[in-house]
Amino acid sequence: MEQRLLNANERSTYGKSAAVKMRKSGRIPAVMYDRHGKSVSLDVDEREFMKLFKVVTESTIVTLSASGKDYEVFIKDFQHDIVNDRIMHVDFYEVERGKALRTKVKIRLEGSPEGVRHGGILETGITELELECLPKDLPPRIIVDVSALDVNQSLHVRDIKLPEAVTVLTSDDITVAAVKFAAAETTAPAAEAEGEGQEAAPAASEEAK
Repeated sequence: MEQRLLNANERSTYGKSAAVKMRKSGRIPAVMYDRHGKSVSLDVDEREFMKLFKVVTESTIVTLSASGKDYEVFIKDFQHDIVNDRIMHVDFYEVERGKALRTKVKIRLEGSPEGVRHGGILETGITELELECLPKDLPPRIIVDVSALDVNQSLHVRDIKLPEAVTVLTSDDITVAAVKFAAAETTAPAAEAEGEGQEAAPAASEEAK
């Protein structure tokens, strides 16, 4: 399990003006939803969070330390200011240690398929898997090597190898990646056939005379 640490402060100020002051001081407003559904208002250091944000995924468990307590959480949502390229707000969701959870984990394809070197085209299918496991067993990402994939070959969910402690809930016959030849061009012959029919029409008209 990939796990990171992030410090947070519980906050008692709310509203737009409070959030603006917070951001000016280098803090990001945040909310943590605990395993009982209760929300806790927090703020985190912007630099510390951005350093973490660049290396985690949606399935990375973060140890959130606030008010002397540690919580295991996911970064589930965030608000991004595109103009200023800043994170404006973060939502954390707590997971219960020792209790199985269900979540989706991204698939990342790696390697250059053998079939592409033979003129094929790599087609991607499903981009994430739904898994069930304990928080400690959750992979941060799923890496699939497609190097050996030749033309007219495909990889399915059943071909992905994961630890025994992880249960895949996604149907095992769904395609993850495939290499195929590009479809043959069929429009040109059809156009030629239409042209031949048009040229024959005057001849038929002459016979009618």
